[in-house]
Amino acid sequence: MRRVPVALLSAGVLLATAAAHAQTYDPSYPVCMQIYGPVGYFDCRYGSLEQCKYLAVGRSASCVVNPYFPPKKPARRARPATQTPTPRSP
Repeated sequence: MRRVPVALLSAGVLLATAAAHAQTYDPSYPVCMQIYGPVGYFDCRYGSLEQCKYLAVGRSASCVVNPYFPPKKPARRARPATQTPTPRSP
């Protein structure tokens, strides 16, 4: 009789510690599609929100900006060399 509660407890522990799927973002693309359902996941392979929204039509999904996509840094402008004024002769 003692084995039943122990068996139930061990089964509960095994079910509670089942492997969970990690939600990952691919940092190579700026937009991800979040797919909803029994097994929800992120599909990060879209170059723009428009592309993602076009492909999400009819699906249980939404498009989000990838928080792990590195922003492009603006190109640094080279400063023009400052010329020292030449002294004028009086």
